[in-house]
Amino acid sequence: MWRRLCYVGFGISILCLAASAFALSSSSDKARGKRDSASTTTVRRAEPVEPVEAFGPHDAQSSRPSTIIVIDAGHGGFDRGGIPGQRVAEKTMTLDVAQRLRAVLIARGYRVVMTRDSDVFVPLPNRIALANSYRDAVFVCIHFNSATRRGANGIETYFYNRDSLPLASAIHYYVAGGAPSPNRGVRRRGYYVLRKARVPAVLVECGFLTNPSDAEYAQLGSYRQQLAEEIARGIRSRGSVVSTPSSTRLAANSAAVPLQPFIDQTRIRDPDLSRSKHSSKRSSKSKSSKSRKKTSLASNDSDPEKAKSSKKKGTKQHSRSSDNENGDSNRKQKSASNTTED
Repeated sequence: MWRRLCYVGFGISILCLAASAFALSSSSDKARGKRDSASTTTVRRAEPVEPVEAFGPHDAQSSRPSTIIVIDAGHGGFDRGGIPGQRVAEKTMTLDVAQRLRAVLIARGYRVVMTRDSDVFVPLPNRIALANSYRDAVFVCIHFNSATRRGANGIETYFYNRDSLPLASAIHYYVAGGAPSPNRGVRRRGYYVLRKARVPAVLVECGFLTNPSDAEYAQLGSYRQQLAEEIARGIRSRGSVVSTPSSTRLAANSAAVPLQPFIDQTRIRDPDLSRSKHSSKRSSKSKSSKSRKKTSLASNDSDPEKAKSSKKKGTKQHSRSSDNENGDSNRKQKSASNTTED
């Protein structure tokens, strides 16, 4: 009897040990399963995220270019632009191209600021102050050319600071390449809006409104739209400008834009200089001349004979100086007319 009880107790203890071992194995399996699931979750979080282009238009706005494009439509208001007697108003053409350019750039995600959006006059300092108020900006001035010579035609692009040359090269590369009029090249010149800019700045002359062929194209809406699209392509490609030798040609499918050669015209007097500086210089000269005349008259009052002789000499000198001034003015007018035609 005692032996049976011992066997039964021994069997029960073996069953208890087996049950506890099974319970421990199941709990370890559960813990292992949790760790495996956690590791699987971690791997899934490390999977690459889809590009922004795959999402909707609202999420795609985070990839908009950070550059701000400041568009300056030349002239406006009482400033018609061009030369006297010009049939097509420059201010109207520049505003239309600027508005079309704004629409193209906004469609490509750029933020655009206009110096004028209607037929109003904006002073040059106000235009450039607006461009300089943005740290990361590009300043693009839209103009059309004019000349007293009807045969003058073609596309020109101006810049001043060296860091603006890539922008000028890219814009001129596309605008001149798609225009039916000749390529007059990139030029460096100290226009006020270019010289005072602290950001990359260019001035695009989109053709001569005094030329019958250029003016006919400029009055077509399709051509003005083409100008806007080519300028926009140049703005987008300003970072792809490369310096290549003149003998090397880029591949047809290459996205690179060759750095354009330019004509340096910085020694030509800037027509955009403020008149206040010139007027102050003239007033100082006139004041000094008046003071010299007064002192000479005062010294001659004591001697009537010297006064008469000085008057005679003064009239002779005045006639000579007037002849010289007329000659200088004629020469200046000739040089100015040549500059305008170019």
